[in-house]
Amino acid sequence: MNITGKHITILGAVRSGIAAALLAKRQGAVPFVSDAGSYEKLKEEFARLEAADIEFEAGAHTEKIYEADIIVTSPGVPSDAPVLVDAFRRNIKVISELEFASLFCEATIIAITGTNGKTTTTSLCAHVLKKCGFKAHTAGNIGFAFSEIADKVGKDEFISLEISSFQLDYIDSFRPRVSMILNLTPDHLDRYENSFEKYIAAKLRIFENQGAGDSFIYNAEDKNFPAEKLTDGPSRYSFSIHEKVEKGCFPDGENICFIDEKGEEIICKVSDLSLKGEHNLMNCMAVIAAVKIAGGDNSGISAGLGDFPGVEHRLEFVRELRGVRYINDSKATNVDSVWYALRTFHEPVYLILGGKDKGNDYNQILEPVKKNVRKIYAVGSSAQKVYNFFKGITQTEIKDDLEACLAAAAKEAEPGSIVLLSPACASFDMFSSYEHRGRVFKEAAGALL
Repeated sequence: MNITGKHITILGAVRSGIAAALLAKRQGAVPFVSDAGSYEKLKEEFARLEAADIEFEAGAHTEKIYEADIIVTSPGVPSDAPVLVDAFRRNIKVISELEFASLFCEATIIAITGTNGKTTTTSLCAHVLKKCGFKAHTAGNIGFAFSEIADKVGKDEFISLEISSFQLDYIDSFRPRVSMILNLTPDHLDRYENSFEKYIAAKLRIFENQGAGDSFIYNAEDKNFPAEKLTDGPSRYSFSIHEKVEKGCFPDGENICFIDEKGEEIICKVSDLSLKGEHNLMNCMAVIAAVKIAGGDNSGISAGLGDFPGVEHRLEFVRELRGVRYINDSKATNVDSVWYALRTFHEPVYLILGGKDKGNDYNQILEPVKKNVRKIYAVGSSAQKVYNFFKGITQTEIKDDLEACLAAAAKEAEPGSIVLLSPACASFDMFSSYEHRGRVFKEAAGALL
């Protein structure tokens, strides 16, 4: 797409917004960045814009944002934000950073979404592709912002792209070669008018532009996935841990198998996987399907699945102190993620829960909490809600911050137990991101004596 001389307004001066502005500049456009946040909080980001001679504003959105041919919106800007409402009223084209970056990308895109497991699966997919001899990159919500590398990656390379529902809200022509939806459970309902159906509809957009020659992968066991809405365009693959699928990936006894029109073959043994747990088995099968579609060889796939080290902030072991293990699962920003985390451990758990609530229903984790959670430390803006729900179920105490949670857990947790940060909430009440929250947890855990 030729945007030379076009005026592009970018809403949001965070990671993806800065990358989009720099991409627009590289493509010969005239970018302008607007963020309602304070200059002081964003001065590092604005320094990058100043160095690239890109105009910007902070503290408020002014009329200048509407002097644009296209508005590129960041994921953090809700659709009912006045700035977007005004843009629609003025008939200015609004697209997401995902859509904008895709206009300049020649690489093969493997697009990954779902409520849980996106980060692990995206990282694993790139890792396995590399083991198969391909050039592969991670981008989107992890690794690079998509706009940062979209026009720098060649036709013979792959981008394993983690995508949120927010990024899909304003796509137009985005068409990945391979797409997948790992699972669908209620999340981000505060952004979708408390409607699970609207959240699902946003996720389904990942394959709406796919056609002949493209492939879509889904979880055959996900009761929330509306299979009746699958389009006729892309080839369909699925994965299941309990039954054989018509085309895709499934376990057969101790083996993981892949089947397509060419036949059925064994890829590796379940015991060979470096990632453990049923949820990770599903993530691995989704990756196997994607890499097989991409032309990966079985030996490379098996090697990649066997030596993948995992991802930061996702059930990440931090340290062991006096027989107590400290686990960072800051990426668990919804209740379903906490359910998976608690099922991973059989030891007694001291759980740190809370943050910016997104309409959480804690009934989903009642069973595992009753089973092995010795105490809950409630923290963040949702601390009172957490306390009120769990106070009659297990020991529950409100704490001011992560440091206070860890100080208490270090005194109370017995040898052989787990101290787990798996908050079920967004981080933005106290931190800039789940990564920031995870780093604070690791630093505080590392400082315990």
